[in-house]
Amino acid sequence: MKCRHCNTELELTLIDLGNAPPSNAYLTESALCIPEKWYPLRVLVCIECWLVQTEDYAGIDELFDAEYAYFSSFSNTWLRHAKCYVTEMIERFKLNINSNVIEVAANDGYLLQYVKAKGIPCLGIEPTASTAAAACKKGIPIIGEFFGTQLARKLTAQGKQADLMVANNVLAHVPDINDFVQGFTQLLKPQGVATFEFPHLMSLVEQTQFDTIYHEHFSYLSLIAVNRIFNLNGLHIFDVQEIPTHGGSLRVFAQRADKQRHNTTTNVEALIKREVSAGMKTEKYYTDFQKRANVIKHDLINFLMESKSQGKNVVAYGAAAKGNTLLNYAGINSDLLSFVVDRNPAKQGKFLPGTHIPIVEEACLQKERPSYVVILPWNLKTEITEQLSYIRKWGGKFVTFVPVLNVD
Repeated sequence: MKCRHCNTELELTLIDLGNAPPSNAYLTESALCIPEKWYPLRVLVCIECWLVQTEDYAGIDELFDAEYAYFSSFSNTWLRHAKCYVTEMIERFKLNINSNVIEVAANDGYLLQYVKAKGIPCLGIEPTASTAAAACKKGIPIIGEFFGTQLARKLTAQGKQADLMVANNVLAHVPDINDFVQGFTQLLKPQGVATFEFPHLMSLVEQTQFDTIYHEHFSYLSLIAVNRIFNLNGLHIFDVQEIPTHGGSLRVFAQRADKQRHNTTTNVEALIKREVSAGMKTEKYYTDFQKRANVIKHDLINFLMESKSQGKNVVAYGAAAKGNTLLNYAGINSDLLSFVVDRNPAKQGKFLPGTHIPIVEEACLQKERPSYVVILPWNLKTEITEQLSYIRKWGGKFVTFVPVLNVD
């Protein structure tokens, strides 16, 4: 396989997670009788541009289909994050009723609802029909297509260039990253700004967050790699912020390279220097990741086996993609993990891909009174432990496995 950005032959492996089904391909009961599609889940490192990327197997249309079940609005933490972001951007870039805000991967309108509430014109681009329908119910105009240069040219011709473009947790999800970034260059107004949020590769590697690896993530991003990709596709990064979402993310601010209206902050050079100092442009930095991931895998298996032998019931919370990666890599199924609770009605009554663990509503916790609740979306641990604090009344405890086993 060759690098998606620079076309260099890929030879360095970050991790090989064996085979797994797409992490958001939740199953109905009738689908349990039909063979599942499993694909190799292997991540490679380009030693030319240092873009880390999943090996190509599953197509984007299959990964993000009409039944896509990830709805952003079911996380109160994420809604607060989106609302604060909108407030900050309006103040920083002086957005008003004459501005135009476009969000790529608008999902269920979790963010643009706050833009709309301020009276600022906005447009969402969202290819998954299920989430796009939810956004439309909020009164948000949606274009149901994948974003790239073709769509950017069409919108530009219609006079819909943007003062602000938002791309939260989508840059990692695109197979043609060059075409995707070029689309922003085309659709931004001369004075426009684009912000991109994505999990930071440094956090992923240093905290062994291997469960954030799944087929829907085509890329795993450092500022080193993103800066090069943007430069070669017409965008200039003028600021970067480190934010706590998803276990450690970056928010990158970019402008058209041919119309640089904003001065570049010292944050950009400082973070690139930190990444270089950490060794992110060396092969050695990536070589022991597999070994550390295997420790987490073995801790999970041993914990569940020991709990089973002691007659303790273990369930999980959050039918998240990262949880599916962890459980499938460890080979866990419902004999060790009874069920997983999720607030999203679109997931309830279905089964996790690969492991076939049933997804149920929260009322089942009160009924079953489990000894342990494994929090699969560990990045939302604070929100979830507050929401489910009542399990402590019967002596229940919360468990996370990334970056290390923790029971409290």
